Amino acid sequence: MLPNKKLIKLKAVMDCTGLGRSTVYNYIAENQFPKPVSLGLRAVAWVESEVQDWILERIEERDLHCELGNFLVIFTSTLD
Repeated sequence: MLPNKKLIKLKAVMDCTGLGRSTVYNYIAENQFPKPVSLGLRAVAWVESEVQDWILERIEERDLHCELGNFLVIFTSTLD
């Protein structure tokens, strides 16, 4: 049994990420977004936890850049 492995369709991916359809597929092509799971000949879905992890990674990147930016501001201020 797979714990917490819920599949979500493209509309749900777009709703929770704020990305458009073409951006989702562009990111996939660039290996910057989770790949979908095939549900048949013409249907795909994403593993919800993988999309949530991708969102959390974006938040962590933002926070890291903010911390580094604050450090640079503080550091350059002390040089004056």
